[in-house]
Amino acid sequence: MPGADTWRNWAGNQSATGLTVVHPAGAESIAAVLRRAAATGRRVRPIGSGHSFSAVGRPEDVQLVLDRHAALVDVTVDGLVTVQAGMPLHRLTTELARRGWALENLGDVDRQTIAGAVSTGTHGTGARFGGLATQLRALELVLPDGSLLRCSAGEHAEVFAAARVGLGALGVLSTVTLQAVPAFALRAEEGAARLPELIEGFAEHMQATDHVEFYWFPHTDRCLTKANTRVPLAECAPLSRGRALWDDEVVANGAFAAVVATGRAVPPLVPPLARVAARALGARSYTDHAHRVFVSRRRVRFREMEYAVPRAAAPDVLRELRAAVDRSDWRVPFPVEVRVAAADDVPLSTAAGRDTAYVAVHVPARSEPGGYFATFEAIAGAVGGRPHWGKLHSLDAATLAGRYPRFAEFTALRVRLDPAGVLSNAHLDRVLGSTVR
Repeated sequence: MPGADTWRNWAGNQSATGLTVVHPAGAESIAAVLRRAAATGRRVRPIGSGHSFSAVGRPEDVQLVLDRHAALVDVTVDGLVTVQAGMPLHRLTTELARRGWALENLGDVDRQTIAGAVSTGTHGTGARFGGLATQLRALELVLPDGSLLRCSAGEHAEVFAAARVGLGALGVLSTVTLQAVPAFALRAEEGAARLPELIEGFAEHMQATDHVEFYWFPHTDRCLTKANTRVPLAECAPLSRGRALWDDEVVANGAFAAVVATGRAVPPLVPPLARVAARALGARSYTDHAHRVFVSRRRVRFREMEYAVPRAAAPDVLRELRAAVDRSDWRVPFPVEVRVAAADDVPLSTAAGRDTAYVAVHVPARSEPGGYFATFEAIAGAVGGRPHWGKLHSLDAATLAGRYPRFAEFTALRVRLDPAGVLSNAHLDRVLGSTVR
């Protein structure tokens, strides 16, 4: 039953109180919520797992939670997977693996719902691979007036194109249909590298195999590199349970949590602790089911800003960011994450129309990012960087319109589908403009 409640996101930096929280089951129940809200002048925000750092999902009146609308609907013989929008990614990948299928690419977190991940432009890494939205083949959208719209490349194509990264601003996703691929494994090779060498050979390194990323530890020149190569399932040779527990829980989470806590208590210790952390994660190689390799467990909470920049501009962005850290008095305990993705044709995708590199900066969840994030945002903005929709940034609609060639196409569609702003909030009014003319 609906009731007044509060909401807080995963990082704890976004919250809301005095909400009406509803848990509809089925498209018609979702439609009924929207019709009631429209009739009473209330705003509705669909919210998934709360993994966005920005206020994109922050509810103001009605919080629509799809935990009762989270079933696997169908998997066809050619791998078309239809799923209700509230299913978390980790459940979806497990269900697909049982049936011999996999998603072509994933990000490194799988706690989000499929709707939240798609709507905010979630991506992984891979020079030849796009974000999660590029795997969509159809979707069902409950519009603010309560009607149901089925969309694909051949049916309401203009809505399908935009709603693949729709920010929950065009309608509420009811189901999505993705193109899966036969299940595969990834051979993971992780090791140490130096930032200057990675910058100098950026293009070659990031295309050396299927999925490449690296983590630079500020206050050092040290990096952890991850290179994942797609191989048949028959080649699986996973880490032993003990090694996986030690690496991923004791070192990557437990020891890192201690480093962050110590740095918060005694900030001058951050640079020497960064050097210790950079050395703690040693080289390793293993092969496992793709979804187990793509995903990393993140138990130390943080705030994040990520910018998508033209891939050719990434080396200069990293050089400038390092120089800014070196000349500042910031104390940065979290590594900077660097990934790549192929260009796509989704209007509000951060990779729309250009091969892309992603650079992400982090601070502990209870810390204010201050000048660190602001300086990075200016560096990325100077090369036309686009902020991840689910992560922190300060841009507004006027600035974003200059970063996305099809921005006006999206906002015009939003005005047509939701003229009263039923699915809006203050954040969407800032980044997309108000629908009320």
